[in-house]
Amino acid sequence: MKRYTKYIRANLLYFIVGPILMLTEVLGEVLLPYFMNLTIKHIESDGAKSSYVFIIGLVMIITAAIMMFGGVGGNYFSAKASAGFAAGLRKDVYCKVQEFSFANIDHFSTGSLVTRLTNDITQLQNVIRMALIMMLRAPGMLIGALIMALTINSSLAAVIAVVIPILAAALFGLIHTAFPRFEKMQLKIDSVNSAIQENLTNVRVVKSFVRGNHEIKKFSKANQDLKDTGMSAFKIVIFNMPLMALAMNITTLAVVWFGGKQIIVGTMDVAELTAFTTYIVQILMSLMMVAMILLQSSRAVASAKRIGEVLDEPLDLSDENAIKKDRKVEKGSVEFRHVSFKYYKDREEKVLEDINFLVQPGELIGIIGSTGSGKSSLVQLIPRLYDASEGEVFVDGINVKEYSLRHLRDGVGMVLQKNVLFSGTITDNLKWGDENASEEQIRKAAENAQADGFVTGFTDGYETELGQGGVNVSGGQKQRLCIARALLKKPKILILDDSTSAVDTATEARIRECFQKELKETTKFVIAQRISSVKDADRILVLEEGKIVGFGKHEQLIESCQTYQEIYSSQIEKAKEVSA
Repeated sequence: MKRYTKYIRANLLYFIVGPILMLTEVLGEVLLPYFMNLTIKHIESDGAKSSYVFIIGLVMIITAAIMMFGGVGGNYFSAKASAGFAAGLRKDVYCKVQEFSFANIDHFSTGSLVTRLTNDITQLQNVIRMALIMMLRAPGMLIGALIMALTINSSLAAVIAVVIPILAAALFGLIHTAFPRFEKMQLKIDSVNSAIQENLTNVRVVKSFVRGNHEIKKFSKANQDLKDTGMSAFKIVIFNMPLMALAMNITTLAVVWFGGKQIIVGTMDVAELTAFTTYIVQILMSLMMVAMILLQSSRAVASAKRIGEVLDEPLDLSDENAIKKDRKVEKGSVEFRHVSFKYYKDREEKVLEDINFLVQPGELIGIIGSTGSGKSSLVQLIPRLYDASEGEVFVDGINVKEYSLRHLRDGVGMVLQKNVLFSGTITDNLKWGDENASEEQIRKAAENAQADGFVTGFTDGYETELGQGGVNVSGGQKQRLCIARALLKKPKILILDDSTSAVDTATEARIRECFQKELKETTKFVIAQRISSVKDADRILVLEEGKIVGFGKHEQLIESCQTYQEIYSSQIEKAKEVSA
């Protein structure tokens, strides 16, 4: 609970005022039966003509009005307290996720993180709101009603002493059964969210392969699992209400039975029995409130545990060893010394093994190899999207772990293999590279990426709205916009991970030409499938099964590297077949 005290302190006034105002309702609920008791007794002795009845009635109306004010105010401040608590917690969880490395994100599914940021935090918000409304009201009503009941007839109040232990035992059993079921239900919500997200993100692929029915079946299974698990959990909640109602009715019946006998023998009058019965109902109602809070809390505890897992997730990448936090990337040299890498620490197979090379500032390095050879994994170690499992990566002669993540990544521009644009205008997307970029700088970057031509062809030009993920531009246009965004960053190291695969060869050649003219001092890594994309590079790095099998100029590799020769030959043969 210590982790949540900061969110309570931030909304402390609301956390205090809300429950206090709810006490006015409790006071009214305890006093109204007492006033009714006095009224009935007065009518029995003096009749209804006395002004006393009018005065008591007026007092009861005023009490009811105060109760209404307290109830509305208590609910309002309780809602503000719980909403503020949830907003603060949600922000911190979101900020923690932003610090995650790719490895941390891989530990959770995206759908699970979405559930934890939304559904789980909402569960905590709801139970806090309920607790603030009831945490003083329920015990206040219980204590007040119990005192009044004992004052009226202490012997008859013994009925409660029998009922409360029975209810407590039943409630403990219900909560003990409910907790693991609610935990399992949250996991099923993860599965449903993951299925929805995956389907909506890849809806075009689903439609192009006519897999709609398959996806519906897959979703239906996840949805049915959630329904079955949810019903298993909610059966406990459903069973709670009839149990409490049964206890209330039996207790009321017992009170009326024994109270009636006391009326007959003259040790109790009707007014006292009426008030006593009301107080007994209030006692049982307060116990019902406690039961509701405890049952909802069992679900909230499961959610709090899941939120805690995100907040407690040890960061795979951090600035802990960044002894040169103020140092920025200035030149752009890159060196790998005996670097090996694997995605999962507990597995033996390595994606990269004993990688060694040195790149001077301003060089253009091509990287080529078969699918799965480790090309993308290699370049992702430079900006520390992952950390090397063994060995060291250096930028400007400094171990990348000694830079702050912010300064290191500011010095590296990267266009990932999967191009991503965000909803907003083209200008908004390009300004991810430099939020203070001028219109002229934006246009220059777009020209270098060969994107200005098609952008100016749009009716709204650079103010054209892009759909979510850039769905209203082609694959090649998306790639060029992502390159322009990276160029606008003015990085010392530029990494293009197969970022021109959807661009025609003529446009790709113009992009390379611009790189040579405009980015002479920028170190450039170009991952490609086509040898034509890298053959003019200063040097080409050839990977096979996570190992470097060649590193040199195109002409040297044609002579000395068998893997490069095979790739070259296969592409030449393919080109001949196409031309024929």
